Amino acid sequence: MTAAYVYDAVRTPFGKYGKSLAGIRPDDLAASTLRALLDRHPDFDASRIDDVILGDANQAGEDNRDVARMAVLLAGLPTSVPGSTTNRLCGSGLDAAIQASRAIETGDAQVMIAGGVESMSRAPFVMLKPERPYPTGNETLVSTTLGWRLVNPKMPSEWTIPLGGSAELLAQKYDISREEQDAFAAASHHRAAAAWEAGVFDGEIVAVPGSDLARDETLRADTTAEALAGLKPAFAADGTVTAGNSSSLNDGSSMVLIAAEDALPGEPLARIAGRGVAANEPQYFGVAPVEAANRALARAGRTWADVDFVELNEAFASQTLACLKLWPELDPTKLNVHGGAIAIGHPLGASGGRILGRAAHALKARGGGVAVVTICIGVGQGLAVVLER
Repeated sequence: MTAAYVYDAVRTPFGKYGKSLAGIRPDDLAASTLRALLDRHPDFDASRIDDVILGDANQAGEDNRDVARMAVLLAGLPTSVPGSTTNRLCGSGLDAAIQASRAIETGDAQVMIAGGVESMSRAPFVMLKPERPYPTGNETLVSTTLGWRLVNPKMPSEWTIPLGGSAELLAQKYDISREEQDAFAAASHHRAAAAWEAGVFDGEIVAVPGSDLARDETLRADTTAEALAGLKPAFAADGTVTAGNSSSLNDGSSMVLIAAEDALPGEPLARIAGRGVAANEPQYFGVAPVEAANRALARAGRTWADVDFVELNEAFASQTLACLKLWPELDPTKLNVHGGAIAIGHPLGASGGRILGRAAHALKARGGGVAVVTICIGVGQGLAVVLER
């Protein structure tokens, strides 16, 4: 089969909920990021794009009716370029890239664009239609910003607890203290801040028209574990998970250019060498990346001893630390060396493209190596990709 390569990747700075990117529609956000990616390749004929696959975890508002196709049209691409939107919740963007790579490897495509978008700020309230006409009582609006809603009553109650409640379960199950979580969260901010100051992200950040946001908006370079220790638990009165040691609600977009070898001019950033998907009990969704990454490495013919670094999306500090405990072969210093989602942000559909793009750019900067890119997904799933250069 033909190998699939990451040739380029970009993302927006991630905006804070209700702040700098809140006024940008998700279809416009995706379109401007797609346009910015293609503008970096002025000699490329966009009509050669076989498909655009974007992840989006909401799709209940302005991102309805296939936001990938809307982005293609709004970005001014030829109308002959298709677009498809996929939803695997937090893993949607990485799932899009996995689907794109498979299309290339099987010969169904030569050039693909994958990635994702999310405007959590603009996620709508929804209301079900009444079961009977002319209801006399009040109806309920439900927020679609994050997590379980309109839950099927057939679901066991332990599966449908809030995401933060799941993070508390992981902290208890794997004996992860509040102090460990706060220290990890502070380190995430410090690593991301250092990366921004060193220009590490400069080659992958693109501007958002209509906004002057230049850096990730939730990043707090001056935070400390001591300051985080002063925050109250967010999900249980006697818990250890807080807003400070969790990822935040964000807006943002990411795009990854994936193509067959020699399909595009220039040297690719990395080769997609292996993929993995796994699932477990929904209430323990945060550790599903463990098996997904193990499977991806096995399919790439690699072991943890071969891995130079890992990009794991930090949904919660407890979740990330639990994964580390279940990867005893992984040196913790190889994890999220430039910070993670606790500092950078987690706009659901865009996060998979961010971590894949970050890993690909990092492999180029290092001159080669092996990277694992992995993400946890609500309702008990995990995805992983192995990159090589």
